[in-house]
Amino acid sequence: MDKKIGIIGIIVVIVIILGVAAYAGVFDGEAEVTNDNTTFVVGFDAEFPPYGYKADNGSYVGFDLDLAQEVCDRNNWSLVKQPIDWDAKDSELDSGSIDCIWNGFTMTGREDQYTWSEPYFDNKQVIVVKADSGIDSLSDLAGKNVETQKDSSALAALQGEQKSLADTFAALVEVADYNTAFMDLESGACDAIAVDIGVAHYQINSRDASDQFIILPENISSEQYGIGFKEGNTQLRDQVQATLDEMFADGTVDKIAEKYSDYDIKDSLIR
Repeated sequence: MDKKIGIIGIIVVIVIILGVAAYAGVFDGEAEVTNDNTTFVVGFDAEFPPYGYKADNGSYVGFDLDLAQEVCDRNNWSLVKQPIDWDAKDSELDSGSIDCIWNGFTMTGREDQYTWSEPYFDNKQVIVVKADSGIDSLSDLAGKNVETQKDSSALAALQGEQKSLADTFAALVEVADYNTAFMDLESGACDAIAVDIGVAHYQINSRDASDQFIILPENISSEQYGIGFKEGNTQLRDQVQATLDEMFADGTVDKIAEKYSDYDIKDSLIR
């Protein structure tokens, strides 16, 4: 066989394989999704428990995804749980590859960028300290070392509306995740943690340490979660909202929230 012909043949085969793989979504890590009138495609961050995340068995679970499943069941839709690159959420929505963003999605500061559902969750940012720390109020944080997760809502609050509070700290340290922050608090490497209230409850409950930590009664900030649809898509928003209203009225939302009792979600629902 002519070597040139053989090499060309190999190249052709590789190109075909690459094309098929790209079409199938192999390199994106997700299969191609066909969106139609009977399919409801929810875009979400797969690393944001309890709202949407990957379980140990590889399935996608979470409070918001459970709500979306119930909405689909009541409308005879098929739910597609579509994990997305969070930085690409707007392009995904604008292209129609997803129908909405539903994943602990903060409305605050984005009010005019999407067609929103009614807010359904009040997410507070709070301070967690050791029970024996002697820190009882935000003013007691002066001169203390406070940790928070990078790119978090708590960090945004302390760099924004609560910057004057943060300026009283000895240090405001950003860590990769809240598990690290709680280990630092346990060891004494920091004095306090600024964190979302649901994550605070989860971290405390998962450590079986409700007597070791306290959440200060004063919030440092609060934000509301909603379902974000493409701007102008009021028809789909209205249908989802009407179904969600029914679910609140008949107690279904509360029942779903009970599955995530470690996060104390029920206390933050907006009815």
